[in-house]
Amino acid sequence: MKQEINPKDTSRAAAFELWMSSPMPMVTLVKTMDVSRLVKACKRKSMSFNMALCWCIGKAATEMQEFYTIPEKGKLYTYDMLAINVIVNNAKGGINSCDIPYTENITEFSGTYQQLTRQVAETCKSSFIEDRMIIGTSAMIQTELDCIVNQYTDKFCNPMVMWGKYRKGWFKTTLPISFQFHHVQMDGGHGALFLEKLQQTINSIG
Repeated sequence: MKQEINPKDTSRAAAFELWMSSPMPMVTLVKTMDVSRLVKACKRKSMSFNMALCWCIGKAATEMQEFYTIPEKGKLYTYDMLAINVIVNNAKGGINSCDIPYTENITEFSGTYQQLTRQVAETCKSSFIEDRMIIGTSAMIQTELDCIVNQYTDKFCNPMVMWGKYRKGWFKTTLPISFQFHHVQMDGGHGALFLEKLQQTINSIG
């Protein structure tokens, strides 16, 4: 459920005053993740790597209250549930957006992920969820990337997690991940904490 709240009644009051009118309010952090366990788990369980990483992103985000609040058109809103947005290659050679509702059960999330992305790919129509806070993702797995920076604009305020192709080494597999967020939603310390929680979630995959 989406609900407008008074910024002065939240811990983001000062940030709202400072950054809501900023022409470039987005912050980008980059961290190289060890995804060895995730890659092995996906191969062992025949799971999609991108799906599993999206689940890990949702899992880590649920542990931080900042992800449930988002600035929009000069106002501050709160949600009680999260969803992950993915970019889907469609049947016509273009792309569409697809919102996947996050659920704690990775098997259930995987089933919903496969169903919705297949539907979007076949129909060439984007699928959106209005009553959940959306965490955007973008996977450009055609090549290895060091860093990704998205549009720095106040027209899109949702947090965004982006990555390229993972890198296989002798002892571990790594993946640089870019995390972009609106400064009203969280500070750099919150963003860094999220990336730490994401690594811990990836490490916990059995």
